[in-house]
Amino acid sequence: MKLIILFIFIGSSFAYRNDLSVHSLALGSQSTLYWRVDPTKEIIQFEIHYTGEESGWFAVGFSNRGELTPADYCVLWIDWHLKVHFQDAWANNKGIIEVDSYQDCNDFAWKRSILSNMTKFSFTRKLDTCDERDYIIERGTTHIVWSKGTGPLSNLNGLNIITNAISSGMSRTELLRTVSHKRPEFPSDTWKYQLLADHVNVPQVETTYWCRVEKLPEALRQKHHVLQFGPVIQPGNEHLVHHMEVFHCAGASEANIPLYNGPCDAADRPQATQICKKVLAAWAMGADAFVYPKEAGLSVGGKSFNQYIMLEVHYNNPERIKNKVDSSGIEFYFTKTLRKYDAGVIELGLEYTDKMAIPPHQELFELSGHCVTECTGIGLPQNGIYVFGSQLHTHLTGTTVRTRHIRNGNELSPLNYDNHYSTHFQEIRLLPEPVHILPGDSLITTCTYNTMERNNVTLGGFAISDEMCVNYIHYYPNTRLEVCKSAISDDALRTYFRYMREWENQDTDFDTAVSKSYQNIEWTKLRVAALHDLYQAAPLGMQCNGSDGSRLPGLWNNVAATQVKLPLAPPARDCHLINQ
Repeated sequence: MKLIILFIFIGSSFAYRNDLSVHSLALGSQSTLYWRVDPTKEIIQFEIHYTGEESGWFAVGFSNRGELTPADYCVLWIDWHLKVHFQDAWANNKGIIEVDSYQDCNDFAWKRSILSNMTKFSFTRKLDTCDERDYIIERGTTHIVWSKGTGPLSNLNGLNIITNAISSGMSRTELLRTVSHKRPEFPSDTWKYQLLADHVNVPQVETTYWCRVEKLPEALRQKHHVLQFGPVIQPGNEHLVHHMEVFHCAGASEANIPLYNGPCDAADRPQATQICKKVLAAWAMGADAFVYPKEAGLSVGGKSFNQYIMLEVHYNNPERIKNKVDSSGIEFYFTKTLRKYDAGVIELGLEYTDKMAIPPHQELFELSGHCVTECTGIGLPQNGIYVFGSQLHTHLTGTTVRTRHIRNGNELSPLNYDNHYSTHFQEIRLLPEPVHILPGDSLITTCTYNTMERNNVTLGGFAISDEMCVNYIHYYPNTRLEVCKSAISDDALRTYFRYMREWENQDTDFDTAVSKSYQNIEWTKLRVAALHDLYQAAPLGMQCNGSDGSRLPGLWNNVAATQVKLPLAPPARDCHLINQ
């Protein structure tokens, strides 16, 4: 009965469009996936609507990185007697379907509309079926794969999901979206403000950072809260706008900051704009609008608030496309009806520096950035902060990101993680529950990279071909700490390059050029392992910075990395009675 209701529910045109428990995702131009999570039963209800011939087959499933094979599928197919079948199956590396011994695509129902040439079918799937061939649905990015073809079929075994398909594809989403946080009602005095790039002629280079400094509207001389911010992307430029940030020019309230519109690294950029460093909003490709929880809003405006802000847009133009003009930016929702807490943003992870490197031809290489005890000890208020949102960020070779939470040497539940991370799908995600971070806690952000297709070392840096490892955490109440990131210390890296020169006969010299030294190394398995071990053990250079960009008081060179005395055990899987 529930599945029949589900058809009516999703098929209704407008009655339930505001129900946040039902989500949808386009699978190509002729198919749509709907789903609803039942966290109590740990299952997901899925429903597919697609157009196509009555006797055709349709496969929908999951894979680790969006590849069609190998992948886990649930397949609807019709035999030559026009009998409908629905089976749990696996596609091997060649795309050949093998029906699973254990059938975990359950509660199947379907209907067909001849008039609209549309088929609808629904089913349920456990998050973890305990079948080693089945994909585990977990927090973070999920790559949905699909394929459809003509029928009828005599048997599902032996079908080739690639060569027998008339269309196929992949879409990314977060299946286990946080639905406990309902969007709060906005006050009646809420108003919108857009900070946009001003008809930028996007340069014909791979990477451009474009900055625009503007003065806020006069209404913001009174303190307001930001309730929501999100992207305004000029149609046709979705592939060019990689990420955007809005910074506050956190100077004296009466200071006049020169207006500016040009490359962020231009020689003629006014020096006074360099104080525009306090992050107000951050968006990256794939993210939707970010809505603050009812407890907090981002504080903007007021008598002591400097009225200037800066938009920074990262354009990624690897194809060197010319004649592209862009006016993308960020849209804010403001209210003067203040919430209980002011919210803020802290950057965790690795510094943007070429002191960190990933050797070529690595299937899995980890780098970690530390927010150490000493920094949270002086940077956070006595009662700590509550983290409610997180945006993970790497560039092209990042495959997983995780931020661990350490207290007194004991590892607590992770702050956030994504085991199937994609740089092309970076959302600011609300956490299932706010996480309480206390002074003295440590946060370790670890990114895993795959450089199998690269022939030389990948360095940390700002270009899309460089790498990053960052977690932007959104929290309340706001505090002075804004950046808590690390890299290997200069002394440790200098010693490493000297060793490589004197004992390994490599052309390396820290004082000449860090990037060139890494690039000159001939990477063997032993040298890759040695670099990994160095990063794990070496002392750190810390960025423990306030909102004005200056270091907080302390000694931040050659800081010891966080020691985890009691690591968190892997999550238990309740599989002892499954498939027995």
